[in-house]
Amino acid sequence: MSSKTRRLSLPVFFVVFAICYIYFTSIFIFLDKWLGLWSSPGLINAVVFTGIAVMCVFNYLVAIITDPGRVPVSFVPDVEDADNPIQEIKRKGGDLRYCQKCSHYKPPRAHHCRVCRRCVLRMDHHCIWINNCVGHANYKVFFVFVLDAVIACIYSLVISGVLLIPLTIALGVLLGWHVYLILRNKTTIEYYEGVRAMWLAEKGGEVYTHPYDLGPFENLTSVLGPNIFLWLCPTSGLIGSGLRFHTRFDGLTMSSASR
Repeated sequence: MSSKTRRLSLPVFFVVFAICYIYFTSIFIFLDKWLGLWSSPGLINAVVFTGIAVMCVFNYLVAIITDPGRVPVSFVPDVEDADNPIQEIKRKGGDLRYCQKCSHYKPPRAHHCRVCRRCVLRMDHHCIWINNCVGHANYKVFFVFVLDAVIACIYSLVISGVLLIPLTIALGVLLGWHVYLILRNKTTIEYYEGVRAMWLAEKGGEVYTHPYDLGPFENLTSVLGPNIFLWLCPTSGLIGSGLRFHTRFDGLTMSSASR
């Protein structure tokens, strides 16, 4: 999919229109009637809301234009690598995951997107509202955009009244969902795969544990970064290459190998 096609779509134009509409009505209609735009409280609220809106638009654009993560053509999983003991395999046959459409092996947590027509590193989902996949390279900025959008809606809700309640609730649910996923170090795809794996494990008398769940704080740092002061900065850099991920079994494997 070309970059021009990915950047322009009807849902993207709709989101841009919605952001502009909410901003201008909140500032020039509701805020002006409530406090007076040129009064001191009005100016302060206008500056704060404008700053939130600018961050929201910036993060939205970055989420659109950032490639979510491309699998290198030369990637081949190393089954003998002691630092990467977990290898994902196919459900049927137990072979290493191989994408027939892209003609290469799939790294852990990578999936093929039928819309983008290629494999995406740590793919969460394909989002029509950014006309792009949400993956390893743009998941953080997507999350920060949703957070900024919720804050902007709540702020506008206070100014304009009940008009934004449905949108605020919808974005709040989306934000809560991704907070849950980050705390468990899961993608949306892995969540639904985990439901099936949990059912199969219980059926066999076993307990399923998500291999990438390292604990709440470690899960947060694996997505948002090690520096807590840069968690909401969308351009603070990526964590890892997207080809390998730490698992909860790494320490156990190293200790058993040392014996």
